Amino acid sequence: MASSVSPEKSPGSDISKQTVVSLDPPKPAKAEQGTDGTMDSKPKKRILTPRRIGLVLLLIAIGAVLGGVFGARENARIKARKNWYPVYSQIDYELMDTYEGAGFFDDFHYFDEEDPTHGFVNYTNATTATASNLTQVTTFTPPDSIHPNNGTAILRVDNITRNTTTGRRSVRITSKRTWSTGLFLFDVIHAPHGCATWPALWLSDIPAWPEHGEIDVFESVNAVTTGNHVTLHTSKGCRIGIDRRRKQTGKALTYDCWNATDGNVGCGVQGLSASSGPEFNAQGGGVYAVELRVEGIRVWLFDRHAIPQDVRDGNPDPILWGTALADFPRTECEVEKYFRDLSIVVNISLCGDWAGSVFGKQKDGCDATGLSCEDFVRDFPEMFGQAYWEFGGFRVYQAKR
Repeated sequence: MASSVSPEKSPGSDISKQTVVSLDPPKPAKAEQGTDGTMDSKPKKRILTPRRIGLVLLLIAIGAVLGGVFGARENARIKARKNWYPVYSQIDYELMDTYEGAGFFDDFHYFDEEDPTHGFVNYTNATTATASNLTQVTTFTPPDSIHPNNGTAILRVDNITRNTTTGRRSVRITSKRTWSTGLFLFDVIHAPHGCATWPALWLSDIPAWPEHGEIDVFESVNAVTTGNHVTLHTSKGCRIGIDRRRKQTGKALTYDCWNATDGNVGCGVQGLSASSGPEFNAQGGGVYAVELRVEGIRVWLFDRHAIPQDVRDGNPDPILWGTALADFPRTECEVEKYFRDLSIVVNISLCGDWAGSVFGKQKDGCDATGLSCEDFVRDFPEMFGQAYWEFGGFRVYQAKR
């Protein structure tokens, strides 16, 4: 190692002290041996200079900005998803099928098997229903019917026979025609109600249920104090998100349409009390309209005194109708996948999975009977005087080609 030596005299000594200035880089400090024989070398502490502090603060600021940007974008995406709503463009509809007058029942099949919903009911065939006056066509045309001068069609529960040990006689019919899209108008003059009753007006492909779906247009149970339930039932995968945008006057009750959810409760919307039962009948009923299209499924109710003129004229245009009673947009349900080949079904069940399970528990007057649902049905025919459907007719429209 080269060095520069500067001699310096020391008092009392003739030996010169030497001051050595190294020309090489300084050696790193030697590690000291610890008591356990290991070498202990302590690193020098880093000093946070103003420059380093500034760099750290800059990185923090950049991270905050980027986090805010990405967070805002994610929030915007979620908000856009919630607010997305299909465009219901105008469709020019033309009349394809009519059910009215003397031939109302001609294009329906009568179901006369055991009730799939486990009701205490005996569905009759066409011959028995006609002979027993359970199905009937009248010549009376009520005011403001959209089917003028064609009379009405009635389906009723047997209100005469006592001690009906195998269930009270009733009617269930299914249209021979099916549809996968369209606009359906149901002129309902009177809807069934009363303890133990379970009336329904619905669309379904029964042999392919639930894969082809079900639309309950009109459904209620017992004394009907809570309003009509409009409900969809499907196979797995169709739901109406709880936070999704909808345009409806009814109250959303449930959101998953899959039939295996909560005992097949479906995704339902409830109307006001005047949408069914005694209040509905007191005003002469009304017209239920169902639009089934790829953008979604919508259901309207028009009071008897407020039926739109385009409906009366036979040129229905949902664009003019305002907010629907129930709205099921395709936001989380591909309508064309879950609903197809649907027939019109009309029935009046008694007791069963729904009416029977809540019989006497709704504080609607049925709780005062002190009887089971089946006992009530079996022994009191006179209590079923209001258990009948009366229709002015049905119309089915399809988009013009």
